[in-house]
Amino acid sequence: MTIFSKTRARLDALSGEGRTVSLWWRDDDARWSTRALGRLLATAGEARLPLALAVIPEKAEASLAEAIADRPEVAVLLHGWRHANHAPAGEKRAEFGDHRPAAEMAGEIAEGRDRLQGLFGERLLPVFVPPWNRIGTAALAELVRPGLSVLSVYGPARCGGPAELNAHLDIMDWRAMRGLGLDELDRLAADALELWSSDTGRSHEPLGLLTHHLQHDAGAWYALEHLLEVLAGHPCVRWPQVESLVAAALAGERRPGGEAEARAGGPLVRKVASQ
Repeated sequence: MTIFSKTRARLDALSGEGRTVSLWWRDDDARWSTRALGRLLATAGEARLPLALAVIPEKAEASLAEAIADRPEVAVLLHGWRHANHAPAGEKRAEFGDHRPAAEMAGEIAEGRDRLQGLFGERLLPVFVPPWNRIGTAALAELVRPGLSVLSVYGPARCGGPAELNAHLDIMDWRAMRGLGLDELDRLAADALELWSSDTGRSHEPLGLLTHHLQHDAGAWYALEHLLEVLAGHPCVRWPQVESLVAAALAGERRPGGEAEARAGGPLVRKVASQ
C-alpha cells in the first residue's frame, strides 16, 4: 500500500484543478543545540525546505545560533519567555493567558525579543508564538509595542486582530505523547488540504506543518520524513521562505477582503489537541 495515499490523492486533485498550495514549517521549543535539533536540520536540509524555529528565549544558548549559522533558510520566531504555565489549576495551560498583569507579560515579551535579537540578529522575525498556542487579550494587545506584528498559533487565521501565520497540521499525538501513526497523519493531512481548498477563503493562507523535535519518538521522525517526501516533491506544493510569508501576512494577503470569521469577545484561544 502506498504511504500517504490520501494526501497524494488530494494533492493530485489540486494539481488537476491547476491549483497550488503554499506550505510552511514551524518547529517549537528550541533552546540549544541537541542531537534532535541536528536531526531536524538534517531532515529539512535533505528535503530542501525552509524552517521556522520557535525559540524559548529564557536560557536560549549561543550553541543554537551556531547550529543554524550556515543555514540561511532557517528563521527564528519568539516562543513565549520560559514556556511556564501560569493558568490556575483546572484551566488549560497558558503562559500568556489572562492570568497575570499585562505589564509583567509585556516585560517578558520585550526581554525575550531582546535576548533573541542578541543571539540571532536579523534572523529573528516579528512573530510571536505563545506556548501551548494560547494567548489572552491583554498579552495580545502588548505585541505591537515590541514590534511583534504577527501572531502564530494553531488553526485557521482570523481577521479582526493582528496578522496571523498559523500551523494547521501537528504530527504529534499529545495524549499518547508519541508521533501520530501513518494512517492517522495521512487522514489529517488530507483533511487539512481539503479544508484549505474548500470555499472558505482559507486557501489565501499558507498551510502550516507543526513539529516539536525534542518530543519526537522514532515513529514521529519516520512519519515526518515520509510526509515530507510527499509534500516536498509534489508539483502543486510551494514552500516560500518564511520571511516572505510574514511580509504577506503583514500586507493583509492571507485572506480576501471582507471574508472573515467572527472573532468572539474574550481571550483568543488556540490549542493543539490536549497538549
